[in-house]
Amino acid sequence: MRLDPAVRASGLLAVLVASGILAVHSAPSDGSVIGIWPVGVASALAIEAGRRRAPYVVPVVLVVAVLTIWQGGRPFDVALGYGIGIAVETAVVAAVLLRGRAGRPPLRTDADLRRYFLACGAAGGVGAAAGALTSWATGFGEPAEVALALGAAHTASQLTLLPFFMRLPQHGSIASPVERAAQWGASLVLTPLVFYPDQLPSMAFMVVPLLAWGALRLRPLEALAQMAATLFFAIVMTSSGRGPFAAVPQAFDLSPDTRGVLLAAYAATCALIVVPLMIRVGQHIVISREARSQRDKVQSIVDGATGIAIIGTDPEGRVTLFNPGAERLLGYSAAEMMGRSARVLHTMRSVVDKADELGTTRNYGSVVREIARPEHAGTQMRFLRQDGVERVHSMTLNRMVDDLGTIVGYVSTSEDVTDQLRAQDRLQDSLHTERQAVEQLRELDRAKDAFVSSVSHELRTPITSILGYLELLADGSYGALSPPQATALQRVSANSDRLLSLIDELLTLSRLSEDGLALSSRAFDLREVVEEGYGVVAPAWEHRRLDVSLGLPSEPVLFVGDRDMLERVVVNLLGNAVKFTPEGGSVEVCLEVADRGVAGPEIHLDVRDTGMGIPTHEIQQLFSRFFRSSLAQERAIPGSGLGLSITRAIIEKHGGVIDVESVVDRGTLFRVRLPV
Repeated sequence: MRLDPAVRASGLLAVLVASGILAVHSAPSDGSVIGIWPVGVASALAIEAGRRRAPYVVPVVLVVAVLTIWQGGRPFDVALGYGIGIAVETAVVAAVLLRGRAGRPPLRTDADLRRYFLACGAAGGVGAAAGALTSWATGFGEPAEVALALGAAHTASQLTLLPFFMRLPQHGSIASPVERAAQWGASLVLTPLVFYPDQLPSMAFMVVPLLAWGALRLRPLEALAQMAATLFFAIVMTSSGRGPFAAVPQAFDLSPDTRGVLLAAYAATCALIVVPLMIRVGQHIVISREARSQRDKVQSIVDGATGIAIIGTDPEGRVTLFNPGAERLLGYSAAEMMGRSARVLHTMRSVVDKADELGTTRNYGSVVREIARPEHAGTQMRFLRQDGVERVHSMTLNRMVDDLGTIVGYVSTSEDVTDQLRAQDRLQDSLHTERQAVEQLRELDRAKDAFVSSVSHELRTPITSILGYLELLADGSYGALSPPQATALQRVSANSDRLLSLIDELLTLSRLSEDGLALSSRAFDLREVVEEGYGVVAPAWEHRRLDVSLGLPSEPVLFVGDRDMLERVVVNLLGNAVKFTPEGGSVEVCLEVADRGVAGPEIHLDVRDTGMGIPTHEIQQLFSRFFRSSLAQERAIPGSGLGLSITRAIIEKHGGVIDVESVVDRGTLFRVRLPV
């Protein structure tokens, strides 16, 4: 559980004051610097304050630095110069680490490590510059020596203390409890031992391998704590006059501040080893976890693909992966295939056939290299099952390469398509048979049309002759007729007219089937055509109780087309309306020019009746040849079922369309739409 921010800030401030006093008092009294002053804690205080409040921390750090340095026996002007340098250094570190970030800065990636090194290096540079300027301005010490001592000390302080206040990698300890105990014991025992002798400086670095060991095996915070414990021993023993660094100034006749420089260099060395190793271990663990996760995910996908054979091999073609799908499709178990050559899955005949298909050398290696090309993805290859049965697979073979482009293996994915190919062959055979049947039906249809045309032509002449003699008989050219004879003659004449009308429709239908409907083109007033068609049908309602009306526009409706054929359209539609409308109903014929806005004007010919209507499910079949409504058949209304088929063909030849709206027992609307 994290402490309240104010409590953390207060604690850090107390640590800063206490450690600052200890650092100044532990520095040589005859030296010019202030030991390893805890400027890293000052930077941590600014980091804890956050990006917005960090500027308010800098003056506090300045006051603490000046007071601790001054009360430690340094002149006030020197304390002021060093304090200003520490305050500026704190601001620089906070600016580098908190730039564009909220909360503690991370220390987990190489980019974070570079930013950390940049902040520590900048801090050391600022400390060195402040020391040199202070020494030059106050005459306190040699500027170069002061700059070296302060720069080294401040760099070491930042390097060793900042990581405690940054977001570290979130991995646990790799070491076992026994290993951890041994590691800590060795570190705590060895550090005092190597810092006890006075004349063996190199012995101090024997601790470094232990710290590296901890960075590789312990939790990040634990590794930093071990480093801090080591440096604590080093600082305490050096300050008390023990260890390899304490006697260096006297032994080599150097400045007393040299001891601090060596100690700071030692601390910096430890940090430069521990922190990067700690980050690298964290990255390795994260990458390993991701790799394991991806491996498990891929393995789950591979194992779950029971309908696909996934086979992996090394560069020499020895099987390294054989998924359950491959076991199911090929009959081998994974244990049987591991380490064996994938060559056993193909017969020599299949390899040769594939080589000939691909145009390559007739050997297994050449075929593999050719199939691995991207353009051959999804190629078909025969696989040999364990039971000796060959099956056709649709397969894709991919090379696996490393970062250097070296082939490290192959992965093939394949699916058994034998049954699909057989079904496709059967389908092709069925389609061929169907095409033959369709062609035979077309031939029969053509023969039927030719027969209908021939018979219609042959029937037209005798029917016309019969009608002529019927007229002569009706006129009395062969003598007077009795009333029963006249009635019989009238019926024969009416049925002959119906037969002649049917023959005309069959002939028109034959023309449509054979060579299309040839239309003449001339300009005329469509009103006249509608009026003439209206007149042709008029006798059909003269003796019936029907209200038949005709609506025509006052202006001419000019149109270019076949006048006779369009008149036939009017006759067919109006005749049907009259025929299917019971007594007391109404029929309306209306011609108008309608404006469709952007689409422009078009001609509408509406024929509306209040007749028996057409069932909704039969409207789509209404224009089919010989189709008659179920209601017409039930009510025994005569008709051939050809009129509407011919009507639509004529309208479409003129670039128009015909629409139908109908409700049973309420009536029907036929609307012809023609372009102006």
